[in-house]
Amino acid sequence: MEFRILGTGSATPQLQRNPSAFVVTVDNFLILIDCGEGTQFRLLQYKIKVSRLRYILISHLHGDHYFGLIGLLSSLNMQRRTEQLDIFGPQGLDEIIYQQLKYSGSILNFKLQFHVTNPNTFDEILNNDCLKINTFPLKHRIDCTGFLVTKKSSKRKILAEKLPENFPVTFFKMLKEGMDVQDELSGKTYKNADYTIEGSHEKQLAYCSDTIFDESIVDYIKNADLLYHESTFLEEQAERAKFTFHSTAIEAATIAKTSNAKRLIIGHFSSRYKTSEHFLVEAKTVFEDSFLAQEGENFII
Repeated sequence: MEFRILGTGSATPQLQRNPSAFVVTVDNFLILIDCGEGTQFRLLQYKIKVSRLRYILISHLHGDHYFGLIGLLSSLNMQRRTEQLDIFGPQGLDEIIYQQLKYSGSILNFKLQFHVTNPNTFDEILNNDCLKINTFPLKHRIDCTGFLVTKKSSKRKILAEKLPENFPVTFFKMLKEGMDVQDELSGKTYKNADYTIEGSHEKQLAYCSDTIFDESIVDYIKNADLLYHESTFLEEQAERAKFTFHSTAIEAATIAKTSNAKRLIIGHFSSRYKTSEHFLVEAKTVFEDSFLAQEGENFII
């Protein structure tokens, strides 16, 4: 499970920073979290294979978090995508996208499946064999949700090189489930401990998009392996942060410390700051394992 930074800026356009966008890699597929203007160019720049994109999560309908979506969808269509694409986002997002497609005369080669997120509660929006995604409420000027992405623990991994070439396929599942296998034909017992190793443990990414400092979210994101939390302002602008429903670096670090996160990434920096080093300095006064969001950087979870 990996977390790639595509955009670190906030609402006002900046030459040195792009709007919010992040890619989560889970096994062999991708999740895009937020899709600010120009996201498809960042995907090209970092050689990310959009053919592996399966889910898109949009936190809220401020433009710096979704203005790049219609362009990305148009490009996927021109690349002859046929696989269904699931988009999770606020009420009204589907209407916006369908209107843009309608008046541009665009007909997609693939199915768009929209799922409306609930901005008022902790809610499970996806659950399959390897992945679970929950939303949780954030306090911003408009409805906004955070995302908790959980990669489930995997079954035991088989050491295939230790097994005979003619090992029955039906026995593989038993080994993955942790059982020993008795081959009645040969009389041999294959001990699980000899032919498998432990699978991967559960991993969690918590994504806190635009929000005022709000310790109530701690209950939703406890013990996350990686926490991304917006940090629009330095502490000198704490009142400005409160007025605009944003957070400071110290406030983001406080959430990380209180929730017992293993690592914190801060981003969404205001255009008033030309450099971001002071954000890290302030965050580390509260939470040592803090990191700056830097575009192109990839964090292994």
